[in-house]
Amino acid sequence: MAGNNRRMSGKKGAQIGSGGQRRRGLEGKGPTPPAEMRKGHKKNRIANAKTKQVQRRPVARGRGGKGTSELVVGRNPVVEALREGVPANTLYVQQFIDNDERVREALQLAGERGGINLMEAPRPELDRMTNGLNHQGLVLQVPPYEYAHPEDLLDAAADGGEDPLVVALDGVTDPRNLGAVVRSVSAFGGHGVVVPERRAAGMTAGAWKTSAGTAARTPVARATNLTRALEQYKKAGVTVVGLAADGEAELGELDALGGPVVIVVGSEGKGLSRLVGETCDFRVRIPMPGGAESLNAGVAAGIVLYEAARRRG
Repeated sequence: MAGNNRRMSGKKGAQIGSGGQRRRGLEGKGPTPPAEMRKGHKKNRIANAKTKQVQRRPVARGRGGKGTSELVVGRNPVVEALREGVPANTLYVQQFIDNDERVREALQLAGERGGINLMEAPRPELDRMTNGLNHQGLVLQVPPYEYAHPEDLLDAAADGGEDPLVVALDGVTDPRNLGAVVRSVSAFGGHGVVVPERRAAGMTAGAWKTSAGTAARTPVARATNLTRALEQYKKAGVTVVGLAADGEAELGELDALGGPVVIVVGSEGKGLSRLVGETCDFRVRIPMPGGAESLNAGVAAGIVLYEAARRRG
């Protein structure tokens, strides 16, 4: 019994070494990631919940097909795209990024909108995604645009009990011009824009930005063949009016603008193509006392849309 009451020896055995773990544990690990990207944080859970809600919503499929996905690269372009409401599904953020004002704003805007996944990625991965562009640690993925079908624009007008007012673009390749036309169509109560499938500007991030958010409510339809689409419009009772510097009629003389009409705008350099010009019911010119040779597509469309809206009003 006495032997059992003896104190255990105080002799210590060999201690196991840390293997350098303690030293590495004291080393810096870079800036603290934003709250939205820290697992377990309240803001991270809210962002994930919003993403799942959006993913469960039914998505309307456009009959005009899809465009291609796009990457917006760099801190300023990403912030501007998020400010303008450009659609996005993923914001890629470089690991251990310098957390400046633009990075914080991009994360805040993405979190407030909801439905945008926040992904942390190492710099080599972002370099690979962007083919070596100067992404500055921020990359925004824009999903493919869901184009409408040209007939959908007539259906939208019929649903509203209105005469169709549509703009078709022939040979316009600058996305900013497309965005400006979308904005004008929205401002003057039009029902949408038609673009050719090939050799034409599409709904890119640049077009979305120029539209100033109006692309969210003004459909853009894509036609496999613009001439055939215009012929179908004519069969449906819609007047096709082409803009041309040498048009036979002046804009103010055309009474057809007060009824169902599609306005065709050509490129600034070449104007209307031959087949499209021959398909038009009327070719009209915009009087320009100042002597300018031509107007860009956005300005020209805005002038004619105003005249059409004035006549309808």
